[in-house]
Amino acid sequence: MASIDPRAGAEIVYGSSDCYKQSVELLEELGFPKGVMPLKDLEECGRVQETGFVWMRQKGPYEHFFEGTNTKVSYATEVTAYVEKGRMKKMTGVKSKQLMIWVPIVDMIIDDSGKKINFKTPVGIGKTFPSSAFMTEEEKETKYLEY
Repeated sequence: MASIDPRAGAEIVYGSSDCYKQSVELLEELGFPKGVMPLKDLEECGRVQETGFVWMRQKGPYEHFFEGTNTKVSYATEVTAYVEKGRMKKMTGVKSKQLMIWVPIVDMIIDDSGKKINFKTPVGIGKTFPSSAFMTEEEKETKYLEY
């Protein structure tokens, strides 16, 4: 039995600037702060509208330290997820360092108020952080003007 290609029918963009633009637009559309997926040197980004499957491929793995959560996060060369408003699920390629151990992150959900993001591991254990910890400086200035 042939397996179904999750990338069939995808809209694909190539190149660092086009991929960055698409990834930021996707995060905004889903309701996440722009800084929650700080991928570097993106080469290819794709999205299948019908299924919500997305992928982002960068030149190599990347580690980022989020000062606002005191957390180190590792992004593989390719990060994939199924997306819907307020959620990225079945994620691959993202790990968070917790007590000296790298733990996969498979689900990211922003609450209805947009103020908190919950990150879940494959066993369902999660941590919640304020979404402001993942905002770009530009977003912080804009958001604080709204409150």
